[in-house]
Amino acid sequence: MTKSKIFLYFCLAFTGGIALSSFVLMPRLFLLGLLIAGLFLISVFWRYKKLTVAGFCLLFLVLGVWRNQQAESKIVYPKEGNVEFVGIVAEEPDIRPNSIKLTVNNTLITVSRYPEYKYGDKLKIKGLLKNPPVFDDFNYKDYLKKDGIVAVMDFPKIILLGSGFGNPPMETLLSFKNKFRATVRTFISPPQEGFLEALVFGEESNIAKEWKDKLNLTGTRHIAAVSGMNITIISSLIFSFILSFGLRKKIAFYLAIGLLFLYILMIGAPASAVRAFIMAAIFLMAENLGRQSSGSRAIFFAAALMLALNPMLLLKDIGFQLSFLAILGIAYLQQFFSYWLKLIPNPKIFPIRAAVSATLSAQVFTFPILIYNFGYVSLISLFANILIVPILAPVTILIFIFGISGIVFSPLGFLLSWPVWFSMSYIIKVIDWFSYLSWATLSIGNLHWSWLIISYFIIGGFIWLHNKRIFIS
Repeated sequence: MTKSKIFLYFCLAFTGGIALSSFVLMPRLFLLGLLIAGLFLISVFWRYKKLTVAGFCLLFLVLGVWRNQQAESKIVYPKEGNVEFVGIVAEEPDIRPNSIKLTVNNTLITVSRYPEYKYGDKLKIKGLLKNPPVFDDFNYKDYLKKDGIVAVMDFPKIILLGSGFGNPPMETLLSFKNKFRATVRTFISPPQEGFLEALVFGEESNIAKEWKDKLNLTGTRHIAAVSGMNITIISSLIFSFILSFGLRKKIAFYLAIGLLFLYILMIGAPASAVRAFIMAAIFLMAENLGRQSSGSRAIFFAAALMLALNPMLLLKDIGFQLSFLAILGIAYLQQFFSYWLKLIPNPKIFPIRAAVSATLSAQVFTFPILIYNFGYVSLISLFANILIVPILAPVTILIFIFGISGIVFSPLGFLLSWPVWFSMSYIIKVIDWFSYLSWATLSIGNLHWSWLIISYFIIGGFIWLHNKRIFIS
C-alpha cells in the first residue's frame, strides 16, 4: 500500500464523514465510540499497516462529521421582522433585468434596478427581514445556506453612506471586469453579447429565458457557467497548444496555470471560478506528471480541501458536484475515448480529438447526477457539444484579446469584434438548430437515490476493466 493510496483513503474517509453527517444526525456517544475504535486500532495493531490505516480512516471519518456539524452550527437564522442595520456590500452585485441582488451582512437583498450599487458600498438598510423560503420543488434555504446566507429582504429602504469599503484588490479586479463588460456591450449586440458574457463571466442575466431553455434542451448549459468542466477542457487545450511549440511539459504546465490564474482574476475571481481553477490546476498537474493514478488522487485531495473549507458544497452545490465529476471523468476516461476516436484529426494547434474525448469523458461522469437532479436527459447533447466545445478555448482567448484591445485602442476592438461576433453566432446557431429537434430530450421523471449508486458502480466497473487493458489492446 503506497503512501499516495493511503492519503487517498484518508481523503475519502473525511469526505465520507461529511456526507454521513449531512444525511444522519450522528450522536456524540457514537462518534466517541468511533474515535476510541480508531485509536485502539492505531495503538494496539500499529505493526499491521492495513489495520493502522483503518484506524486513521476512522479518525478522519469522525473529523469529517465534526467539521460538517461545526459548519452547520454556525448557521443561525435571525428572527423575522422589520429591522434597520448598516452593512457593506460583500459580493459583486448580481444584476438582473429588473432588479439587483446584494449580499450584505449574510443577507440577500433584492433592490430595484436603479440606482445601482457596487461592491464595497456602505449602506443603511431598513426593511422586512425574512428567512429564505423552501419551495415544493426547490430548497432555496439550503441553496443559500452553502454561501452563508441566512436571511432575505425584498426592496427595503436604502441610504448610501459611502463607497470604497471593500477589499482594494477585489475592487480593482471588479473595476477591470466592468470596463471589459462595457467594451463588449459597445461592439457586440444581443443575443451574441449575452452568450459572450455567459461564456466568459458565467453570468446568464442577459440571456433570454427562451435561450436558457434551448441550452437545457441541447445539454449545453455548461457553456454558460464558469464550471470545472469548461475550465478543465479549456486548460487542457491550452496545455496542448503550448506543447505544440516544442516546449517542455513543465514549462507548458506553468504557462497554462499562469494563463488560467490571469483569467480567473480578470473575471473578478468569483468563488465558483476559484473552485473550478483549483480543480483544473490539479488536472494539469496530472497531465504534467503523466500518471493517471497520481492525478486522480490529487483531484480527491483538492475536493477534500475545498470541503474542509466549506462542507456544505458536497450536497448543496450541484455546481461543485458537476465540476468534480467532470474533471474526474476527464482524468479517467479521456485516454479511452482518444484511443477509440483516433480517426478524428488531432493537430497540435487545434486538437479536435482531445476536445471531443474530454467532452465525452466529462459527460459520462456527469450524466447520472444531471438526470437525477433535473429528471430528463438530452439525447443530442453529445452532437451539439462536439460542434461547440472544440472552439471554446480559441474563442475564449480571442474574446480576451478583443476586450483588452477595445479598452486600450477602440478601433482595434472594433476590428476584432467581427470574428468574436461570428464565433458567438456560430455557437448560437448550433444550439438553435438542435433545440428544434422533436426528439432532443427524454423525460425520466423523479429517480430514487439508488440510481446514482448503480450508475457510478457501473462506471467504476468500466474504469476497472479499462485499467486492466480489456478495452485497449
